[in-house]
Amino acid sequence: MGASILRAVECATVKGRLIYVVGPSGSGKDSLIDYARSRAPANVVFARRTITRDASAGGERHVAATPEEFESLRANGAFAMHWRANGLDYGIGREIVDWLGEGRTVVVSGSRQHLPQALASFPAMQVVSVTASPETLRSRLASRGREKPPDIEARLSRGAALGLPPGTANSEIRNDGNLAQAGERLLALLR
Repeated sequence: MGASILRAVECATVKGRLIYVVGPSGSGKDSLIDYARSRAPANVVFARRTITRDASAGGERHVAATPEEFESLRANGAFAMHWRANGLDYGIGREIVDWLGEGRTVVVSGSRQHLPQALASFPAMQVVSVTASPETLRSRLASRGREKPPDIEARLSRGAALGLPPGTANSEIRNDGNLAQAGERLLALLR
């Protein structure tokens, strides 16, 4: 069994709620999570991702790791879930299992590609799908300055091709306009 799938006995001890936020690059997941982080009730915790991306690259606050460091963490069972997307490795620490066991609400910035594995580990998790128009996505990706135009188009194509698995229960938040409106929708789901 891989480190990305938790044992059934660990999942049986889950008392809290796992909120798994997904959406294409540029949909504003990180902005929504940051908005909610500063306004959420005390029982809500936000998982910090470990990513094989330099900490100075901008975007979300994450734990930067080299590919070798990431692989060592993965091999030693440090992650409750992990995946590879857009040429980077992403991991969510095992501390989320403890938080869920304490009855807390845990917010994770996840991956649509990894969703089937995450659902296998946490079948009761709530999926929040953040969406935005292709024009908004393109504009946001260009403004953050991390990718070249061909990379942006590749991300948009990948995003359009990835959907939620059939039958996945989810809440959708449209994030084309006012961040506060979309952020309040996420906060309402967390309360």
